[in-house]
Amino acid sequence: MENSLELRSLGNTGLKLSCVGFGASPLGSVFGPVSDEEAIATVREAFRLGINFFDTSPFYGGTLSEKVLGKALKAVGVPRNKYIISTKCGRYKEGFDFSAARVTKSIDESLERLQTDYVDILQCHDIEFGSLDQVINETIPALQKLKESGKIRFIGITGLPLEIFSYVLDRVPLGTIDVVLSYCHYGINDTTLEDLMPYLKSKGVGVISASPLAMGLLTESGPPVWHPASPELKAACQTAASFCKKKGKNISKLAMQYSLCNKDISTILVGMRSVEQVQLNVAAAIELAKGEKDEETLAEVEDILKPVKNQTWPSGIQRS
Repeated sequence: MENSLELRSLGNTGLKLSCVGFGASPLGSVFGPVSDEEAIATVREAFRLGINFFDTSPFYGGTLSEKVLGKALKAVGVPRNKYIISTKCGRYKEGFDFSAARVTKSIDESLERLQTDYVDILQCHDIEFGSLDQVINETIPALQKLKESGKIRFIGITGLPLEIFSYVLDRVPLGTIDVVLSYCHYGINDTTLEDLMPYLKSKGVGVISASPLAMGLLTESGPPVWHPASPELKAACQTAASFCKKKGKNISKLAMQYSLCNKDISTILVGMRSVEQVQLNVAAAIELAKGEKDEETLAEVEDILKPVKNQTWPSGIQRS
C-alpha cells in the first residue's frame, strides 16, 4: 500500500511495531458477541492495512480472546515472523496468580490457544492487583527462564497506576524488563505518561500505550456503566463528544490522532472487533502522517477537558 502505517522501534527489543496496535480483548466477546467469521475478517483487514502487532490476554473473555485470535491468525495464514504477538500472565477469570508455577503453566496454555510456538512479549497483567515484590522476586525470574527456553522473546509489565513501573524497574537489573504497557495515561484528557517517558527511556524500556479513548470516555456512545471515572470527568468527556459531533467531527478519531503524535510511544493499542473499526483507526494514523490534523477542533476539545485534565482513578477495570 502506498499509505502504509508507520513502524516504530520498541525500546531495545529490535522489534518494530505498527503505530496502531490491535487490541484483541473485543475478540473475546467482552463488548458483545463476535463471530469467528467477523474476527477472521477483522484480523485479515488489520494485516492488509499494515498492522503487525496483536495484544491479548488469557483474562479477556476468560481465554476466548486468545482462542479466537489464534484461530484468526491461523486462518489468515500470514507467516509467523511477519507479526508480533503479545499476551499476558497473572490475571485470569478466576483471579490473580503471579506465582512462578502459575505463570509457567500459563504460557503453555496461551501458546496452545494462540496456535504458535512462541510469543514475542509476555507481560505480567495488571500488577497493581498482586504483590509487586512477588512480581519482582518470583514472577520476573520465572519469565526469564521462559525467555531462555524460547517460549517468549521479551518480558513486560502492565497496569494502571504509573508508579508501579518505577517501583519494579528500580528493583530489577537493567535490561530485565523490555516493555511496559500503560493505559489511559496518554490521551486528550490525561497525559501523565509523558512525565515518565525520560525515566523509561533511561531504563531502555519500550512503551505501549493502550486505550487512547480512555476506556470509552472519548466516544460518542460514552463509557460503559462500570467505568471508574468520576461523574465530573464523565460529564466533561460527554460535553466534548457532543461538541465534536455538532461540528461533524468524531471525538474518537481526534483522540486516536492525539495519542499517535507522541513518537516516543511505540504503538497505540486500541481494541478492535470489526473491519470498519480497523479501517477507521488506520485512516486516522494515515491522515496524521500526511499532516491532516484538525488542530482547531483538538484545541477546542482540550479546552473543554482542561478542568478535568489528568484526573485519574486508582486502579484498573472494575468489571465483575
